[in-house]
This record gives sequence, C-alpha cells and structure tokens, in this order.
Amino acid sequence: MVNQELVKFIKEARKRGFDDYEIRTPLLEKGWSNEDVERAFSVLKEPARYKNKICVYLDSDILRVIEKRARRNMLQVSEQIEDIVRRSAVNQKRTRAQTEKLDDMLVALFSRKKRA
Repeated sequence: MVNQELVKFIKEARKRGFDDYEIRTPLLEKGWSNEDVERAFSVLKEPARYKNKICVYLDSDILRVIEKRARRNMLQVSEQIEDIVRRSAVNQKRTRAQTEKLDDMLVALFSRKKRA
C-alpha cells in the first residue's frame, strides 16, 4: 500500500523545482523506509513535466538582493531566479516581435516593389 501523504509531499516538492534525488535523500534521512519511498515514486512515474536544470554562479551581493526579493515575494531563492529568467525570456519574445514588425515596415518603405 502506498502512503498518500508521501505521494502528496513528493508532488509538492517537484512543483517547487526539486529533483527526485533532492527529495529522496531527506526522506530517507528522516526515517522513511526505502520501500515506501520507492513505491511513492513508482506511483508518480507517469510522464511528468520535468524542468531543465541549470547552474548559475552569482556574486554574494547579487544573491543577497535576490534573497531579499524572494522573501518579499514569499518565494524560495530558486523560485525567484526561475521567475526572473522566465520573465526575461517572455520580455525578449515581445521585443523581438516588435523589432520584426519594425523591420517589416522598413523593408516596405525602402522596397522598390510598390504594394497596392
């Protein structure tokens, strides 16, 4: 029988960005049996959406600023960094789309071919 409390914990930890190793190790250290932990993970073996993992090295000054912002937003530091990267990518898409539209307008203006 699978412990539903353990399954719920693993799901929540994955949502927060922890990988299986980072979840499994503390559970075993806290006294959960290896059998129980493995059963809970086997229940969750469905094709889950896994996040890509990157490693970022930050100056301690920058890290303090991010930690402060994370506390203010009630996030973990890793969640705050993920939010910053995601917002940066979204903003980049928007500016690229605006730039492409501007490029199309300039091509239309300076093109020798007349459009109706």
